Amino acid sequence: MSDQEAPVFQIQRVYLKEASLEQPNSPAILLEQESPTVDIQLGVNAAPVAEGIFEVTVTATVQTKIKDKTVFLVEATQAGIFEIRNLPQDQMSQIMGIACPQIVYPYLRGNVADLIQRGGFPPVHLTEINFQAMFEQQQAAAAENAPRIVTQ
Repeated sequence: MSDQEAPVFQIQRVYLKEASLEQPNSPAILLEQESPTVDIQLGVNAAPVAEGIFEVTVTATVQTKIKDKTVFLVEATQAGIFEIRNLPQDQMSQIMGIACPQIVYPYLRGNVADLIQRGGFPPVHLTEINFQAMFEQQQAAAAENAPRIVTQ
């Protein structure tokens, strides 16, 4: 294999793309004695930036509520720029759906915990994620929802 044909997978940069913290019901909500409920949503996205260069983002939304009132809402997107070349097409989606998010996610976890703590709350630590299982679930859901051609 020549240098042009050798597979390439390199991290170019990992960065915090977006972060926000909202406390819409402060300060009154901070006096509540009841424990809040916590809802955490995660998402992964990948997009080409240039030939062989891709941005992969992992987004977390953390919302805590007491009854129907929001205590705080954190939304953060951690991104990575990756150079990925000379890989078979069937491996590309796995690399961008599993390997890249696994690299980016620890940075997101740290930034979310830090942002929440800087807002005056105990940190919320996002759990470890099995991106392979998440990817496989998304693939299965996409296959299930794919349009089917019925011939008679």
